Amino acid sequence: MNVGRYAETVRDRLRGAEGGPILVALGLVVIGAVFQALDDNFLSPRNLSNLSVDIVGTGVVAVGIVFVLLIGEIDLSVGSVSGLAGAAFAVLNVNLGAPEWLAVIVAVVSGMAVGAVHGAFFAWIGVPSFVVTLAGLLAWNGLTLYLLGASGTINIDEEGMVASLTSNYFEDPAAAYGLAALGTAGYLLVAARSRSRRKATGMPYRPLGELWLRTGLLAVVTFAAAYTLNQFQGLPLALLIFLVVIVVSDYILRRTRYGRRVYALGGGVEAALRAGVGVVRVRIAMFMVSGTLAAIGGLFVASELTSASPTTARAAGSGMLLINAIAAAVIGGTSLFGGRGSTWSALLGVLVIQSIASGMALLGVRDAVQFIITGAVLLAAVAADALSRRSSATRGRA
Repeated sequence: MNVGRYAETVRDRLRGAEGGPILVALGLVVIGAVFQALDDNFLSPRNLSNLSVDIVGTGVVAVGIVFVLLIGEIDLSVGSVSGLAGAAFAVLNVNLGAPEWLAVIVAVVSGMAVGAVHGAFFAWIGVPSFVVTLAGLLAWNGLTLYLLGASGTINIDEEGMVASLTSNYFEDPAAAYGLAALGTAGYLLVAARSRSRRKATGMPYRPLGELWLRTGLLAVVTFAAAYTLNQFQGLPLALLIFLVVIVVSDYILRRTRYGRRVYALGGGVEAALRAGVGVVRVRIAMFMVSGTLAAIGGLFVASELTSASPTTARAAGSGMLLINAIAAAVIGGTSLFGGRGSTWSALLGVLVIQSIASGMALLGVRDAVQFIITGAVLLAAVAADALSRRSSATRGRA
């Protein structure tokens, strides 16, 4: 591939699906530089370590949102489902004395069941996903408040399994560096295999130099993150679990036949039907995934707060958890129009949102300003996606 053709390929990628995540990554660099200039505690190991834990609850919920967005739908109930899972766990474990492992299973299964109900109403009956999940937002939030009752907060065991999700760290430096090495080596292996297969079948493939450049940049980022985390308390368990969720979800979407069906459905229902995709089954499954991950995210929120209460339930159901989860998925590069995005979008987007929140907190800025900035970033991300699709359509017609 000559230099001119390669430059044209890179330009097309930046205009297309790959442009969004790259711009988000550059935006993270700018955010970090600005807040560090305003307060030198922003990039301190303590703040970045706390940031890596704070993103997990919302980030896991956002991964579930990505699955639903990929088929061109929306799930407004994830905040309520998160609150329901946290309340169900607290009531079972604290009030009824059930073992933690059983309470966790029931909480997660409840989220899966809720997702199945939403998917059934949408895929079988034909109720729009917006309406179904809006009803779910209200109904499941009401059920959460009913379970918690008027007694107020239910405190969970601070030494228990759920509480340890956000309080445990791998203090041995080898853990963080080992994860960085594993991630870099894994990316290189997968990218090299994909390049070889595409080359063998005559499909476009990345130049070898680009592959090594990407691997080098990834190594710099991951080892720098590992070094920073080791300066405080080490690798957080919550961050490790979040990364595992992202990697497994990304593998399912990108490397399996089922994942290709999801993208096909997001590209168009009629085309998916003609390709033999079971549209009803895929739609229900995506809402089940969203409900399951919302429940898991709710357990992380309960872990951070070490409690469940009517106040937190209302906040989860109708407040910032829902908004931030959807915003994270979209800001990170997942299209609201379906068929474009990945689970890594959730990581990029939630890093942007939580970085802004952390920086504002350090500067003592009011929440109102944070909401304005996050809203502006979300609008810019959606506008960029719309312009990218319009540009792609124009080039296609040409």
